Amino acid sequence: MKNFFAAEKQMRSLLFFVVILALLNSCTGPTSTNSPLPSETTIPMSTISALTTNTPEELLSQPGNYKGYSQPLYEGRTSSSQYIPMRDGTKLAALILRPAQDGKTVTAPLPVIWTHNRYHREGIFNWHYPQTVLKYGYVIVSVDVRGSGASFGTYRGLFSPEETRDAYDITEWLAVQSWSDGNIGMFARSYMGITQFMAAGTAPPHLKAIFPEMSEFDHYSFIYPGGVFHEDFFRQWGNMVNRLDTDGSAVNEDPDKTMLQEALKEHAGNLDAFDTYSPLHYRDSMSALTGTQPYILNNPANYLKEIRSSGIPVYHWGGWYDMFPKDAFLWYSNLTNPQKVVIGPWAHPQLGYLDLSIEEVRWFDYWLKGIDNGVMSEAPIYYYTMGEGKNSGWHSAWQWPLPNQKLTNYYFDGTKADSVKSVNDGSLSLDLPVTTTGVDEYLVDYSTTSGTATRWSAGYDVMSPVYPNTMMFNDEKGLTYTTPPLPAAVEVTGHPVVHLWVTSSARDGDLFVYLEDISEARYSRYITEGNLRASHRAISTAPFEYLGLPYHRSYAEDIADLPDQPVELVFDLIPTSYIFDAGHRIRVTITCADKDTALTPQLDPPPTVHLYRDAEHASYIVLPIIPNP
Repeated sequence: MKNFFAAEKQMRSLLFFVVILALLNSCTGPTSTNSPLPSETTIPMSTISALTTNTPEELLSQPGNYKGYSQPLYEGRTSSSQYIPMRDGTKLAALILRPAQDGKTVTAPLPVIWTHNRYHREGIFNWHYPQTVLKYGYVIVSVDVRGSGASFGTYRGLFSPEETRDAYDITEWLAVQSWSDGNIGMFARSYMGITQFMAAGTAPPHLKAIFPEMSEFDHYSFIYPGGVFHEDFFRQWGNMVNRLDTDGSAVNEDPDKTMLQEALKEHAGNLDAFDTYSPLHYRDSMSALTGTQPYILNNPANYLKEIRSSGIPVYHWGGWYDMFPKDAFLWYSNLTNPQKVVIGPWAHPQLGYLDLSIEEVRWFDYWLKGIDNGVMSEAPIYYYTMGEGKNSGWHSAWQWPLPNQKLTNYYFDGTKADSVKSVNDGSLSLDLPVTTTGVDEYLVDYSTTSGTATRWSAGYDVMSPVYPNTMMFNDEKGLTYTTPPLPAAVEVTGHPVVHLWVTSSARDGDLFVYLEDISEARYSRYITEGNLRASHRAISTAPFEYLGLPYHRSYAEDIADLPDQPVELVFDLIPTSYIFDAGHRIRVTITCADKDTALTPQLDPPPTVHLYRDAEHASYIVLPIIPNP
């Protein structure tokens, strides 16, 4: 095979044949969609590198690499700002960046990609990747959502109907400007990613494609995951946007800032996010501030039918250490739109490992410019496997969960692992327990924490590192179950699920579960986590595709106290793709609080929890194991 590729003449023949096949396969043009294959396709990073080396530079399109189909056309840019009128008369402030050449604004109509910005429209000056996209011949627009920045109006909560209608109006306004060719896309992450789904649900005629990065799928599952309030995130994020809403940058037509001051006065009526959501404990809770059910009315997942009907293509961009990797797969699994998904080894504010700007150019070139660059002929899922070993790096797949996953039970065992000075220092075993008396007692410690630098804190603090320290100190305060040193590497790719049999001296309680990698030096590295409030344990049928995972509806009528006898709690952990190296250990740590992230009611005295691990009440974690890491 090496001789074959070394022969230049044969290589050129092969490439010519591949190009012909690609052209025939894509003859329907940019309206084509992904065609699923019968099994997963895995492309190690070494193979990607080899393909790059052996592909002519004049024609290359693959994740993170793009040549020959289009190129940067413009070196400069000009900027302007103005108000855009909405259907109800509210004026929203827009920043418009247009390509320039030799100091002159390009006047030819171009495709437009825009973002519905919650964090001041001028912030995009600090974003590298849209500046790169602009050079390829795109207009970039950033619009302050109503009630923020220099926009008029009041903010009525996350993704309100008013804000969503604005997205439709903005899209259609952009389509008819003289510098627009009528092909509109949307981009950006987090809040600005979610607004893209909300916009797609209104089906603006000129919205041709979206590129949401790290975006929430289900409102309640983010704010109250497992019924436990993400107190730190919403307090910090709420304070941040409250400060932002007291200031803004005036548009060009407002040199004396008179209009800005009028807009800021209207912001005084904005709803406070923390005050709005903190009292809404259940998915069907009614807000006293809005008179609505925000987890239903403003929930992105509740508009799946409308988003599917729109047919708008979607490129999902996620990160394993972000807040929303599960959400990316839920979006992907529930939409029938043309779509792709990338999940990399990054957290919320991070870039790297794959060129985001190039992926946006590839995506929008295809859908907004009609350049048939093959982006929709690739496997739709592209993910990064973290850790060491031959299988670490980038891979592609045609379905999720991976078809070759082997769901493997690791049972909690009373045998001492001699791995950490925790409350119990138990073991993880592949053997089903046979004892009739296995149980571990745990006096709840409310000081346990996964730290202050987490996937959650990175959602409001762009400078926050993510789990930079060992989890050992948290492990020492909890129940731990650890494997012996692994004789061979183990790859976990997918959605771990935990089964816990418990009783408590209290009627309710929170359970936090962490999956960790323990090095030979006994350094404990965070991999992923999950949690559940025991009273929310009832499992329901999800109203959407839920990847076969346990779904907790968490309506008020579903809530039930813990009984006196053991009861099973079943919940999933945030998905991951990670290789545990040979000689390392796999650990599961269980606590009843995460004080720097979640709000757990503290009882005095603290309750005692019993975790059962006997033959009748086997507690265990199910890991999606991928063979031959």
